[in-house]
Amino acid sequence: MSEATPASVRAPRPARGGVTSTGARKASSKPPRTRAREFALQALYQHLVGRNEVVGIDAFTRDLAGFNKADAAHFAALLHGCVGSSAELDALIVPLLDRPLAEISPVERAVMWIGAYEFGHCPDVPWRVVLNECVELAKEFGGTDGHKYVNAVLNGLAPKLRADEIANDRGHARS
Repeated sequence: MSEATPASVRAPRPARGGVTSTGARKASSKPPRTRAREFALQALYQHLVGRNEVVGIDAFTRDLAGFNKADAAHFAALLHGCVGSSAELDALIVPLLDRPLAEISPVERAVMWIGAYEFGHCPDVPWRVVLNECVELAKEFGGTDGHKYVNAVLNGLAPKLRADEIANDRGHARS
């Protein structure tokens, strides 16, 4: 007779190429712009929580391990663009919130800034890519269900900032 193996003693999953055991992409397989968004998120968090100056945050972040594999120009655009237009980004986001901005976690707020900024200033990045990348950032760095909140807010914002692109997508879907 063999004994049943308890669920808590299962064999570890075999590693999938490019993916960690939690399903996140391994750092080595991430594209440069994805890395730029991750570094921008960390930098924006420092700005929001530590109230650090953007020039110091920029210099500090560029010295972090792995930054050389990020798209430095995209990082700079996100960091400086989000900080420089934070009031405008908040004004876009606030009408879509179900609670005061002060109650939004700094991680989710920074991710929403990144999404809103890219919707408005990076037309070379398709809106669906912006949305997906921001949801992935929120999954990786945010709270348990923060990605759902980020998804809802950015999905509400996309039609305002990318109306033509979204209408074109929907037109192709009907064809």
